[in-house]
Amino acid sequence: MQHDDTDLALKNFIVFEGIDGSGTTTQLRRLAAAMERNGLPHIATAEPTSRPEGALIRQILKGDLEADPGTVAYLFAADRHQHLHGKDGMLEAIARGKVVLCDRYALSSLAYQGITCGEDLPLLLNSGFPAPGLTLFFKIAPETAMSRVKSRSQLEIYEILHMQELVSRAYDEVVARARERGWNIALIDAERPVEAVTSQILAAVERHLGRTLGK
Repeated sequence: MQHDDTDLALKNFIVFEGIDGSGTTTQLRRLAAAMERNGLPHIATAEPTSRPEGALIRQILKGDLEADPGTVAYLFAADRHQHLHGKDGMLEAIARGKVVLCDRYALSSLAYQGITCGEDLPLLLNSGFPAPGLTLFFKIAPETAMSRVKSRSQLEIYEILHMQELVSRAYDEVVARARERGWNIALIDAERPVEAVTSQILAAVERHLGRTLGK
């Protein structure tokens, strides 16, 4: 991604990143609940989205539809562009004074699609997306993460240990590169119990926003 990403950073844009089973979805909901209790205007969203582009991606991830890895990278970029710039999108919500909490964003594409179709295409497709004001990166052992998802009724195509080991290493690399470009990234120890993880997140978000959220 471009070296001037920080020029586009949006303070009220907070992203959750991590491998499958790391707990991003659970913790995003808990942070949203804390913001609700404290009267902080916000929206909680996720990628892939619920739009047609996102629905198509979810079909592929479930294994219901086959697609070339490069096609998947293009679909994620299209879904993300609309998610940001479209009507009722994330940038519009931020402009209205809301905090946007998003489960997965550009770094996930660089990690996941980077290992399936190579680095060049995901880097090209995601080069123009703005850096979040804060990225919460959930660090967890792939074995632990996969033990959490094994009870799900249907696993996605990436939710196998070998794939998550590759994604975990890729995430470490893309996070390190993003930090070098000035991205504000807080490392979250996702191995810890749910309440302890929430405490880490609240502390990071409170520092970033400059306000107390409580529990």
